[in-house]
Amino acid sequence: METTITHKKDLFHYKETYNKTQIILCHTSRPLSYFNNSLKYRLEGKYTRVPTYTVSKSGKVIQNFNPQYYSDFFGVNEVDKYSIIICLENLGWLKYNTLNNKYVNWIGDIYKGEVYQKRWRDKSFWSMYPDKQLRTCAKLIKELCSEHDIPLEMVGHNVKIDGVISFSGVTARSNYSEYWTDLSPSFDFKKLKTYIDEEN
Repeated sequence: METTITHKKDLFHYKETYNKTQIILCHTSRPLSYFNNSLKYRLEGKYTRVPTYTVSKSGKVIQNFNPQYYSDFFGVNEVDKYSIIICLENLGWLKYNTLNNKYVNWIGDIYKGEVYQKRWRDKSFWSMYPDKQLRTCAKLIKELCSEHDIPLEMVGHNVKIDGVISFSGVTARSNYSEYWTDLSPSFDFKKLKTYIDEEN
């Protein structure tokens, strides 16, 4: 059964086609409703850093534009033109507020879920990626790799890799630079690989 996809219209993208060689996984760092509103209304509707897909915590997939096209999401032409971006709903790194005993993200959104603790890239607390989201992501990756002749290979971790731009397959934004914290340490790459194998 194919992934059920909601299609968005009027979000920025370049209508030029390129052969895709990579799928890059990243996350929203905001609740999905806030993230989607920022894509639509930021810079008076002229925001150009739009991911190809977003996947909600509940596993809902939104296609923001045809994956043959591209946007300025990554900010590097050589990456954007040849990549499909899948952005997972996730608050990312968290801070513990001792005044109210709650965890919040970088902008103050309160996180109510399970917290993963590991020191990585100067942060210690991370929001989780739900299992349903991982399963949907696996199915979407399998379909996109098949449709766009992208090798079904994964880097399989979140550490920076020199020359990752030349890799053909599935990467994370954090593989490109130590600046990025997505995908975070709470992401289960082994489980994603298992779910992809099950789709095969």
